[in-house]
Amino acid sequence: MRTLGVEEEFLLVTPEGRPQPVATTVLRHASTTGRAAGDEPGGNLEKEFKQEQIETSTPPRADLGELVAEIRAGRIRTDEVARQAGARIAALATAPQVVESSVLPDRRAHTIRAEFGATARDQLTCGCHVHVSIEDEEEGVRILDHLRPWNAVLLALSGNSPSWQGTATGYASYRSQVWGRWPTAGPTAPFGDAAGYHAVIDELLGTGAILDEGMVYFDARLSSRYPTVEVRVADVCLDAEDAALQAALVRGLAESAVGDPVSQPRTELLRAATWRAARSGLTGDLVSPLTGKPLPAAEVVAQLVEHVRPALAEAGDLEWVERQVATVLRRGNGAIQQLGWRAEGADDDEVVRRAVDRTLAP
Repeated sequence: MRTLGVEEEFLLVTPEGRPQPVATTVLRHASTTGRAAGDEPGGNLEKEFKQEQIETSTPPRADLGELVAEIRAGRIRTDEVARQAGARIAALATAPQVVESSVLPDRRAHTIRAEFGATARDQLTCGCHVHVSIEDEEEGVRILDHLRPWNAVLLALSGNSPSWQGTATGYASYRSQVWGRWPTAGPTAPFGDAAGYHAVIDELLGTGAILDEGMVYFDARLSSRYPTVEVRVADVCLDAEDAALQAALVRGLAESAVGDPVSQPRTELLRAATWRAARSGLTGDLVSPLTGKPLPAAEVVAQLVEHVRPALAEAGDLEWVERQVATVLRRGNGAIQQLGWRAEGADDDEVVRRAVDRTLAP
């Protein structure tokens, strides 16, 4: 069975709920407790681009129940270390307040800030990245091409960023709109094979528009560190089990890709589908990957589950996925939950404080 790993990026916030630039201090505390970045995947705290955020990851797991436990444990460990710096963690894909974020004291980060201007200045965004193991790069590229029409549905399920710089955006995932400003972000054309994939990377590097391969920000890519496909389209999920749902669906799609060639929609259509998913999330229509036409979000999510049903059943994940999908559709993704708190009278700081509680909920 393919193994899965989940990377999550979190906001670092004060106990009162304001973003706090303490990543360097958090990482220093992590290094003294054996929780700094190491050579083996999973279980470590790692730097991100900004001082107001931190990243953690799970070890690779084949069993979905074990993965859920690892996600929860990673969140708790990260919050424990953050507390040593006077901070908490919040699984929010954007901060609701007006924030002037700061980059890490790192040469590469400062180079990116200088080169990319306002795009880099605005990038206080947090995502959820799923790694699924592959036999080799040829299989990995088949999976990447198969994922293309379904990535927007994963984004809709994860939407968790309705606010930006003190305003309501009208989007379920405004993070994806901010993230999409990078020159390599978003959907890609089919690669065909590993040689085609690497040719695209080489050509992108040749343009000078990105600094290095680490700035290949496709919705899904071959990992440069591990023998995995890395699916990067999702917002960080408010609820730990929603992050595991992303992983289960990605594994289902990976298994469905093997020996199952599909027609490939044009990238322009995928960009439109991704925008639709970011805009309305689970509260309106999504673009069906099967027909290219709008349908209610619940119907398109059902199409995804049906598409991967045999793979989910084979992995023993089907019952759990069906139950978790029903939960998400009933209570909403993170964006819907945040908007519900607003309707109850929560201001920006209160939204963040409630998000801290949800991030660490058992």
